[in-house]
Amino acid sequence: MKTKNRAKARDRPKSRRPGGGATLAPIEYADATAEVRAIYDDIMATRKTDWVNNFWKVLAHHPPTLRRMWSNVKQVMGPGALDPLAKELIYLAVSISNGCRYCIASHGAAARLKGMTLEQHAELAAIVGLANETNRLVFALDPPIDRPYQNR
Repeated sequence: MKTKNRAKARDRPKSRRPGGGATLAPIEYADATAEVRAIYDDIMATRKTDWVNNFWKVLAHHPPTLRRMWSNVKQVMGPGALDPLAKELIYLAVSISNGCRYCIASHGAAARLKGMTLEQHAELAAIVGLANETNRLVFALDPPIDRPYQNR
């Protein structure tokens, strides 16, 4: 029985880092299909940059998902009622709550490029920590929602 389990584990794709993570190598522009290159070109044009980050390069293994996610990002993170820095701060806060190191790095960088200061980052982290703590307490204690907070 142990031999079979070892064989199965040995045959599985290995992660590139100890904690798990991606087993798919990023698809570089030169190795991409024409469909994927077109999406990469749109990413670079939209972001006014000359490179595509690894999130998109790994998604490129499934072009329909790459296309859908890029379309969603353009729509949600594009111009709207919230300013670009506010959107990045919200994305960063959710990424911190979800523990996504990649998204923390990429959206932290984007927020800094859009003007986030060290003080704003520290305050954001404090708010995220507070919200997570109070959310867990409310979840555990399940108090009834106060009348003024109920939908009217």
